[in-house]
Amino acid sequence: MRKNGVLQTWRANKATVGGWISVDSVFTAEVMANAGFDWLCLDMQHGMLDYNDVRQMLPAISTTNTIPFVRVPWNEPYEIMKVLDAGAYGVVVPLVNNRVEAEQAVGACRYPPGGNRSYGPVRALIYAGSDYAQEANNEIACVVMIETRESLENLDDIMSTPGVDGIYIGPSDLALALGLMPGTTEPEHEETIKTILAVAKKHGIAAGIHTGSVNQSRKYLDMGFHMVTLGTDRHFMERMAKSDLAAVRGGADKEGDSDNTGDKLY
Repeated sequence: MRKNGVLQTWRANKATVGGWISVDSVFTAEVMANAGFDWLCLDMQHGMLDYNDVRQMLPAISTTNTIPFVRVPWNEPYEIMKVLDAGAYGVVVPLVNNRVEAEQAVGACRYPPGGNRSYGPVRALIYAGSDYAQEANNEIACVVMIETRESLENLDDIMSTPGVDGIYIGPSDLALALGLMPGTTEPEHEETIKTILAVAKKHGIAAGIHTGSVNQSRKYLDMGFHMVTLGTDRHFMERMAKSDLAAVRGGADKEGDSDNTGDKLY
């Protein structure tokens, strides 16, 4: 089976840099994949994507060494199983609150006896190889999101769940859970992020966070995160368009600054 280079990197306690895809375009996915990201995540939760989009965009990513992830809309086993059958090598599961929900996410990612995933990797066999059934449990990444008040009360239970390969922080939902607004710079938000990271390190799993700029990505990589998101397809297009437009009009290139954080950290 084709190896999951992202999991290999995390298991070596090293970091990866990825991109987020929210535009329902096969060509956009292909362009992003050829940029050289370690991984790309197709966003079915907040992006303009449904399953029909994802099944067409995964092959575009598969022409490169970039590892394809999908953020599913919800912690629904059938959603997770379908994107894995289509060739996703990892899933990001939003709004996981406790160990039971973490176990549900893991179960959908693993064939028995490690879980309850049904066998039917229609496209995954083509992308991954004929030994998919034998090796998939060790190569598919299960990443659960930490972003609710309840999840903060169950960090150890969630992160000690067998089969959870990593956690991913949604800073905006986390802010709302703390009674703050998205984009906050309140110390409580930053301290909570540090707490989540420390628990992930304690349990030996990868820690990820949605960043959205060069400086933020560097900051969290320096803190010890294994998975940062440099930006989204929309973010990159918008930033460059604004930058070039400002330049051609003779204005200062403020909008094109490499640390533009106009992309919401969701």
